[in-house]
Amino acid sequence: MKQRRLHVSYRWARRIVVGLVGGTVLAIGIALIVLPGPAMVVIPVGLAILGLEFAWARRWLRRIKEQSGEILSYFRVGPK
Repeated sequence: MKQRRLHVSYRWARRIVVGLVGGTVLAIGIALIVLPGPAMVVIPVGLAILGLEFAWARRWLRRIKEQSGEILSYFRVGPK
C-alpha cells in the first residue's frame, strides 16, 4: 500500500511541477508578445514543457507547428 501511495504522490508532484514550470514559461512568452523579446520562441517552449503532462498543450503545440509551417511556406513560395 505504501508503494502505491508513493507512486501516486510522485505522479502528482511531477504533474504540479511541470504545470508550474510550463505555465510560468508560457506566461512569460505571452508577456513577451507586448514586451521586447522572443515571444514566438518562448511560447512553444512553454507548451512543450506543459505537453509532457497535459494533452491539451500537445494539441496546441501541434496546431502552432502546422500554422507556422503554412506561414513559412507562404513566405517562401508566395500566395497561391
